[in-house]
Amino acid sequence: MDENGELRNSKGPLLEVRNLHMHYITDEETIKAVNGISFSIESGESLGLVGETGAGKTSAALSIMQLVPDPPGIIVDGEILFKGRNLVFNSERRSRQIRGNKISMVFQDPMTALNPIMPVGKQLTEVLMTHRKMSGGEAWETVKKMIEIVGVKSDRLKDYPHQFSGGMKQRVVVLMALLCNPELLIADEPTTALDVTIQAQVLEMIRQLREKYKMSLLLITHDLGVVAETCDRVAIMYAGEIVEMGGTADVFNLPMHPYTRGLFESIPRLDSPVDRLTPIDGQVPNPAGLPSGCFFHPRCRCRAPECDKVSPAYKAQGGHIYKCVL
Repeated sequence: MDENGELRNSKGPLLEVRNLHMHYITDEETIKAVNGISFSIESGESLGLVGETGAGKTSAALSIMQLVPDPPGIIVDGEILFKGRNLVFNSERRSRQIRGNKISMVFQDPMTALNPIMPVGKQLTEVLMTHRKMSGGEAWETVKKMIEIVGVKSDRLKDYPHQFSGGMKQRVVVLMALLCNPELLIADEPTTALDVTIQAQVLEMIRQLREKYKMSLLLITHDLGVVAETCDRVAIMYAGEIVEMGGTADVFNLPMHPYTRGLFESIPRLDSPVDRLTPIDGQVPNPAGLPSGCFFHPRCRCRAPECDKVSPAYKAQGGHIYKCVL
């Protein structure tokens, strides 16, 4: 171990999540947001976490960042290992040392991620002054150089967030996450509310910065096209579970879980002209009252008699795993 409690020369994954359960507990109900997910990310690798709204993707990311609001959120079981150290047992002081320096997160909405009454440059310099203990002048010069990397002119540093377009604000938020050169970047819906052209520019910028700084990436999205362009592997989440995971090409070319197939059937394809898309019937279940057996069975067109009674075990074909009795 080094002075930070991390394993020196560890040959294991950079990040490993094991059987993570995270709930929001109130007097009225218990919302089971994350239900036993496990995955890993190697150094330099990118993993896409895909699912509908309410699948538990952001709750999983907040668990990794140790930013679960407590109360009502609590990690009730599982391990989150970063370079061999279990983050679940970290003190708040230690968690602050890791956030920003080792693991950074691009939050979902740049409109709320930036302070509206503080110039953008001041918000960026505060990151370096807090995490890297730079002086104000040194932090300002560093930010002036780095902001050009994300395609924003340094003369905009004295402007306020409302003076930036949505795409520019997202670039600033990405830079804020990258200022301390983290080893893992978590990007939560980084292209939400951006038009297609700006989406492509932001994703290309993230790709270039990953290559430049040799970062790993956990990309949270509901857009399968973004995953196809960006990620080495993909994990499909439904009702707080990972129902399928594997190499992006494997999952896209041969989806094994009915939910994954339903996602692909509900989006248009240029190489397969159809008159009508096939939506997934029903709604995502309420995480405060999940169905018995397989969580997807009420919406599944392929369900078997045992699906409402038995939670299926994972099956594997090489590195491609899926959770289905069929």
